[in-house]
Amino acid sequence: MKSKIDIGIDEKHREEIAQGLSRLLADTYTLYLKTHNYHWNVTGPMFQTLHLMFEGQYNALALAVDDIAERIRALGVKAPGTYAEFTKLSSIKETHGDLSAEQMIKELVAGQEAVVKTARSIFPIVDECHDEPTADLLTQRMQIHEKTAWMLRSMLEG
Repeated sequence: MKSKIDIGIDEKHREEIAQGLSRLLADTYTLYLKTHNYHWNVTGPMFQTLHLMFEGQYNALALAVDDIAERIRALGVKAPGTYAEFTKLSSIKETHGDLSAEQMIKELVAGQEAVVKTARSIFPIVDECHDEPTADLLTQRMQIHEKTAWMLRSMLEG
């Protein structure tokens, strides 16, 4: 028997917010996988720097995935958790082939920015429903991804 959820947000709106968070989860997981792949496969003069930077980024993304999925569950909705679901939901596409370190950085900048855009797209319904816990999660995620995108872009300058 499913318990009734009475947190001040009706079921229809909780499901709508969870759909947005599911897209955010898919983007975050896809970016996690891409970043981990690049950590393993980066080469060149910046190897050590990028290898360590990418490791820090994918570790942070792994924690974020859990936070997002748990918020979806707190709203009473099942969180997506398969590659097939993530592929359908994510705005970030896989890259194929042997990329240079610079191409990897550019791909990760685009991925970080995609996550920010997905998070930002959820705000109208979150604001309408006064869902402050989700708003807080989205704000934190956007701050982190905007900062990470800036740091990655900085490596491409000069």
